[in-house]
Parts: sequence; structure tokens; C-alpha cells
Amino acid sequence: MEPNFEIRRLLDIMPASARMTTKIVSKPEQAKVIDAVFPLPWNQERPIYINFDLWLRLAKPQRDLILLQKVSWLTGVKWFKPNIYKGVVVAGLVGGLIESAQSDVVGVAVAGGLSAIALARIWRNNKSQESELSADATAIKIAQRRGYSETEAAQHLLSAIEAIAKIEGRTSFNFSELMRCQNLRAIAGLSPVGIPKN
Repeated sequence: MEPNFEIRRLLDIMPASARMTTKIVSKPEQAKVIDAVFPLPWNQERPIYINFDLWLRLAKPQRDLILLQKVSWLTGVKWFKPNIYKGVVVAGLVGGLIESAQSDVVGVAVAGGLSAIALARIWRNNKSQESELSADATAIKIAQRRGYSETEAAQHLLSAIEAIAKIEGRTSFNFSELMRCQNLRAIAGLSPVGIPKN
């Protein structure tokens, strides 16, 4: 199968809002089946890199779900959505400017430290296991609009995670993948034990 045909098919599966920023790029030299770099605030484009030689070893429903999960994760990173931490960053920056205008070194250090702590918290929240679990849930919701049932979508995403590990030659999952698999088993009805809410 030609990568361009598969790319067009994958773009059709994506939500319309994601097509504006997310770009699928063929990267045959990478060892991973699918990869995406954590999007920084100044990057408007959010590429997803796919090794199509490895990608086509997955079944079509697995490809659909793993792509939707990656798109959901990328579009879920919101640097400019207002919340308390972003407010603290802005307050720290404004405070730092005011203090620097008054030549108060201690005030600048305190304001800069406050901004740095809040930025670190925003970064950690966007790279947490919770963001991965949220991306899984969003991917399943989008898949339901594409004709999959909730349990089918969870099963396909679960089997895709397991298949990708085998294709990439990994013998074990990382902690995030273990949590995701357990949560997906619960959603698919394969396990009575899910992930605690907190």
C-alpha cells in the first residue's frame, strides 16, 4: 500500500479540528511505529511521524485507534487555555517586570521563581499519565462517531498498544502503557479492575 493513500485515509478519520494543526509525516528510518514530539507553545504544526513499513503490520482498526489516540494527545496539550497555573505564570512575569523597573533584585527573583514553578507544573500536567488516559478516552469517543462501539474501540486500542510493542521488539511495557492497558481492559469489559480516579 502506498503511504500517500494511507495518509489520505487517516486524515479522513481525524476530527476536522485536528486537521488544521496535525500533519502526518512518513519517516521510514524511525524505529517506532508511530511517534510525535511533545508540542511546545511556539510550534503551530504538530507532526505525527509514521514508519509505514511497520505501520502496515497493524490491522486497520488498530491503526485507526492508535492514530486517534496520538491526535487526541497532541490536540489535548493546551498551552494557552486559562487556568490557575497560567494565571500564576502571567502574574509572575508582570511582577518581575514591575520589580525590574524598580531595580528590586529580590522581587525579580521571587517573581521569576514563581513563574518557573508554575511553568514546570503546566509541563508536568501535559506530560502526565493522566493526559495519556484522557487521550485514550477521547480517541474512543471519536471512534464511536466513526462507527466503532465503545468496547470495540477499547479492544482495538488495547491490541494496538500490545502489537506495537511486539513490532518494535520490546518485551515489556513502560508504566504509562501498563496503566493505559489496564484502563482499556476495564472499558472493554475484559477486567473488572480499572484505574482509580485519583
